[in-house]
Amino acid sequence: MQKLLRETGRGVASKLLLVAVSLLMLQGCAAMVVGAVVGTATTLAVETAKVPFKVTGAAIDLVSDDDDE
Repeated sequence: MQKLLRETGRGVASKLLLVAVSLLMLQGCAAMVVGAVVGTATTLAVETAKVPFKVTGAAIDLVSDDDDE
């Protein structure tokens, strides 16, 4: 009976170790995915903020007279 309990304990310990290692590896993958999503969202927000200034600059260029000649 004790031999069976020892073998079962080893099996449980090895499975727990495997799960712990797997979770640590997945944590690194999740961090990379979250970092990429945050970086993309930040880039999109910055580009969206630039659009009104570009449109305003283009409208001013159209309206203003270029009498340099």
